[in-house]
Amino acid sequence: MSSLTTILLVAFIILLVTTGVYAMRRTKNLEDFFLGGRNVGPWISAFSYGTSYFSAVIFIGFAGSLGWKFGYPAMSIGIGNAIFGALLAWIVLAKRTRRMTQNLGAMTMPGFFCERYAAPYLKPLAAIIIFIFLVPYSASVYKGLGYLFVENFNIPYEVALWLMTGVAAIYLMLGGYLAMTLTDFIQGLIMLAGSILIMCLLANKGGGWANVFQNITAARIEHTPVSTFGWITLASAVMMTSFAPWGLPQMIQKYYAIKNEKVIFKATVITTIFAMIIGCAAYFTGAMTHLYFKAGLPDAKGVYDTLVPIMLKDWLPAPLMALFLLLILSASMSTLSSLVLVSSSTVTIDFYKGIVNKEASEGTTVTLMRIMSAIFLLLSYVIAHSDSKFIVDLMSLSWGAVGGAFIAPYLLGLYWKGTTKAGALAGIICGLGLQMVLIALTPLPSTLCSMISIIVPFAVVPIVSSFTEKVPQEVVEKAFRVPAETPEQ
Repeated sequence: MSSLTTILLVAFIILLVTTGVYAMRRTKNLEDFFLGGRNVGPWISAFSYGTSYFSAVIFIGFAGSLGWKFGYPAMSIGIGNAIFGALLAWIVLAKRTRRMTQNLGAMTMPGFFCERYAAPYLKPLAAIIIFIFLVPYSASVYKGLGYLFVENFNIPYEVALWLMTGVAAIYLMLGGYLAMTLTDFIQGLIMLAGSILIMCLLANKGGGWANVFQNITAARIEHTPVSTFGWITLASAVMMTSFAPWGLPQMIQKYYAIKNEKVIFKATVITTIFAMIIGCAAYFTGAMTHLYFKAGLPDAKGVYDTLVPIMLKDWLPAPLMALFLLLILSASMSTLSSLVLVSSSTVTIDFYKGIVNKEASEGTTVTLMRIMSAIFLLLSYVIAHSDSKFIVDLMSLSWGAVGGAFIAPYLLGLYWKGTTKAGALAGIICGLGLQMVLIALTPLPSTLCSMISIIVPFAVVPIVSSFTEKVPQEVVEKAFRVPAETPEQ
């Protein structure tokens, strides 16, 4: 590791810890720790959403695998993420989520299901799903960053894992959501600067912007011809990575915490621009591997996860390689902290305070959330340390399971008053069950399995809701109440 990289890495870690200490002094209660007091402005909200969306999984796992298999058309995933996963998601979800969760007094996804459908049993069910299936996603973040350290900086994989675990535990356990969002803003600036610079340098390596896409296509055709089924796989990757976040609790949390509805428009614009730059940069980098590796590669799990780190180690000058390390660190730490905070809330807010001890004090609950954050980090470390799955599989498993279980009952619950608790339960079971069955028993790509699991519950929830007991009218009226100061458009 160069001296410049060492200096930047140490400075980055000090910044995270310092931010955690600062945020701890401003964290007074549970809502402060988990949602920043619902007082987060547009720039911080937008950058927190974007940095949680993109991690080492995107830059190394997905970009390496899909960039190699499809060439520059893989950039359509980044464009889809910006249009559907950022722009459309904020337009459709942000206002109603902010309003309805405040009306119902819900701070978590399980809490939303419980209050929206007057169904206490949905809270522990949703909490269990979140805690179980976000651990593999967190592990995939660990794996992506671990590969980067091993390939480029000769830091042992296990040491890299412990470094991430320790730093994330310190600043997140200290400052909670406020610490996470403040560091997300700084990390987002690093990600933007690094992505733009690296894209420009790689384009120059590939013959300049006028020739680089043609050169990538020619090399990709020689290395790995794409079948019709392959293009279906690409389309499913676009849809899965764009729409699964609509049901991921760590993404939805950003809407809960925004200051008010007036900041949503600005946050939507900022998030979309951020996602477009980062998404296109990631998959363009993956496509450039065709111009670095001159021959085909064995189609084996784990091979694609190392392509981007190996290429950048040789092609980037030391200062830019150091910046790329910070870029991946920033993306990974922000995503990891979001996952940890949401997962620890399932035990503390939804189980302990919501079921076991409803009279628990704010101080006790916050302390327990800090403890559970550390436990979640350790569980993720254990999975990341194994060799059972490679990055894309881990992410697709998590996104498909959680997104498939939650998107339909969540989105329909925001817009359709006729959704019932039985319909919501059927949607959760259907989405989760489909993902598990398809992954275990079919040869379909993991991204396609995830998309099927996300789509089918949108038929199941209305069908079951049409003949089952309706939610009490007073609950529906409370959920859909429009505050006088923010009239319905």
